[in-house]
Amino acid sequence: MPHRFHPSILREYDIRGVVGTTLADADAEAVGQTFGALVMRAGGRVVCVGRDGRLSSPALEAALVRGLASVGIEVRRIGCGPSPLLYFATRHLGADGGVMVTGSHNPPDHNGFKLVFGGKPFFGEQIRRLGRVAEAEDVAPALGGKAVETDPRQAYLAHVLQGFRPGRALSVVWDCGNGATGPLVEALAARLPGRHQVLNGAVDGHFPAHHPDPADPANLRQLAAMVAESGADLGLAFDGDGDRLGVVAPGGRLFAGDQLLMLLAEEVLAEAPGALILADVKASQTLFDHVARLGGVAEMCRTGHSLIRSRMAESGARLAGDMSGHIFYGAPSDGVDDALYAALRLLGLVAGWPPGELARRFDALPRLFATPELRLPCPDERKVEVMAALKAALAARGEPRVEIDGVRVSTPDGWWLLRASNTQPALVARCESASAAGLERLKQRLSAELATFGMEL
Repeated sequence: MPHRFHPSILREYDIRGVVGTTLADADAEAVGQTFGALVMRAGGRVVCVGRDGRLSSPALEAALVRGLASVGIEVRRIGCGPSPLLYFATRHLGADGGVMVTGSHNPPDHNGFKLVFGGKPFFGEQIRRLGRVAEAEDVAPALGGKAVETDPRQAYLAHVLQGFRPGRALSVVWDCGNGATGPLVEALAARLPGRHQVLNGAVDGHFPAHHPDPADPANLRQLAAMVAESGADLGLAFDGDGDRLGVVAPGGRLFAGDQLLMLLAEEVLAEAPGALILADVKASQTLFDHVARLGGVAEMCRTGHSLIRSRMAESGARLAGDMSGHIFYGAPSDGVDDALYAALRLLGLVAGWPPGELARRFDALPRLFATPELRLPCPDERKVEVMAALKAALAARGEPRVEIDGVRVSTPDGWWLLRASNTQPALVARCESASAAGLERLKQRLSAELATFGMEL
């Protein structure tokens, strides 16, 4: 029978909603039936399925598997683990597609699905098509579907360990945030030299210690305190499904996503001079300048993990990242946002430095004045109108700007950004300047632009 999804859950990058309100087991089964039918029509047959540790994930995963099997799909169930494990399993097992049941870094009552098809992210128009097919009941049951359990963890651990370059023995604190990375992090820590302490390694969908999102400094307090208490070289934090990485150096030094990318770019460009490195439109100008000074090619790209992965595949970039801690490596990581692999690359880098060098590198970073990411509520229809009108006004005035994702406007004081969120009814703003006074002028300028649309910063 036809299935109509709640209109809010078919997002740009994934399918995501509030369990019991906008997302139910019936939606999971419909996702399985419809995605499975699309895979079968393309000549595929095998789909890998994984899930995170949220309380609602086992039931959603079971319904998803029922839906896939009902249309003839052979399902490879990998169980509970991080999203990068699902991506790896899809490649390693030669599957035609993959679905991860995960709420990622969102609140505990949220959940959803990240999809891959033919080795590429399944997003945007593909997700919208899935909704149309489900509503049109354009899905027919088929025989031959089945579900089998498989365990790619040992192969995945071997893959991740390829990213580690041995050096001096390190003292490391790992914070899994009670998310899906815990068992794999403990297995990795046991195989690495040095001293390792794992915090919040038990998978617990209540997230009792703190919310699993390392992009929020409040969620790194426990980790920073333990790094200080133990005298560790650094601390590493992961989000609920293991595709975001947070890094803490001694002294409570918290690396932003673009600052982390600056460190990792040095190693990549030493190995591949002139390599292309991608960063999202919210990243600091200092990152793009840093890559250029190192002899690399820096490219600004649209925000969103699916968009960045797609651009990596198109461009052959060796490294990419965003402000929220998604780090993407090319071969051998195949351009996926794998926080565990990125963590091992960073550990190999730090192991080659003398003690205290990570903190010194942080202190040497340019000290700019910037706003955090500002989210301004705005209905979906209205945000499209606002961005179109703003682009037209800036073009008429001939102002220097980048329009790959909203508008990023350059001024003598620095730059300001306004873009439409792809996941929420909101506009996203950010400003950056070399001085406090310059930042204030940028904020005033952005406020003036917003005022023409009856909005406030």
